[in-house]
Amino acid sequence: MSKGKGKTAKKKKPASDRKQYSYKLVLSDTCAVCKTPCARGMNYLARMRQPGAVGKGVPCILTRTYG
Repeated sequence: MSKGKGKTAKKKKPASDRKQYSYKLVLSDTCAVCKTPCARGMNYLARMRQPGAVGKGVPCILTRTYG
């Protein structure tokens, strides 16, 4: 009897080891005075200028950090 090779298990990294970006949420007043305006922030600012608009903020790409 010859012994065959068993299956070798590949080690996978857990998903939690992968670095992810995190962004701070900023409100329309922050977007209004931003020195480097982005399209997402300007669209949010325009929506918030409408009467009765309710917003929770928009992720700012300038505040990106690795988590």
